[in-house]
Amino acid sequence: MDSYSLIIIKFTLGMLCLILQINLLGKGNLAPTSAIDQVQNYVLGGIIGGIIYNRDISVLQFIMVLLIWTLIVFIVKFAKDHNSWVRRFIDGRPQLLIQNGQLLVENCMKAGLTANDLMFRLRGHGIYEISKVKSGILEQNGQLVIIENDEENVRFPLINDGQINNDVLELIHHDEQWVLEQIRQAGYQGAEDIYLGEYIGGKLTLIPYPQI
Repeated sequence: MDSYSLIIIKFTLGMLCLILQINLLGKGNLAPTSAIDQVQNYVLGGIIGGIIYNRDISVLQFIMVLLIWTLIVFIVKFAKDHNSWVRRFIDGRPQLLIQNGQLLVENCMKAGLTANDLMFRLRGHGIYEISKVKSGILEQNGQLVIIENDEENVRFPLINDGQINNDVLELIHHDEQWVLEQIRQAGYQGAEDIYLGEYIGGKLTLIPYPQI
């Protein structure tokens, strides 16, 4: 087999593996929402790019490497989706940087965010005074989410994938027992039945998983 044929076969296999990952894991990796999603894309690109031109690696070895990496990615995603501790360990947690107009300096330092970086991001939102910010949250993907003091109809994702977001509970001054009571009043057993729960206008709006 000549070198060009080997490259074409490896490239085709790499594309098939990419398509397989997108279909199995969803299209979230096309728009990464966390650092681990970006790393997965980089590693897959490195595997394909690094091996495709290496004639010492056979097609069978290439297939095995792709399958091993796909299996690892699938296991990580499954663990993240079904265990809040694993998700926090891998993706980290949103960091509350500003609360009721007060800058939480310790949280900013833990997030590795300098005062200059923070003010630069605030200016990007059209905000020039920290006192005008009701809450500022640094998401897992590095995006700064700002809620202003005069902003109406604020939306809070209280429940994601059947798991309650305790950081958000602190912002709205409620506890987990309150959330569970709201869920039971809506006719559901617990948070595990809820796909998404949003705090809108002082009320909890629930979107359940489809019944099988």
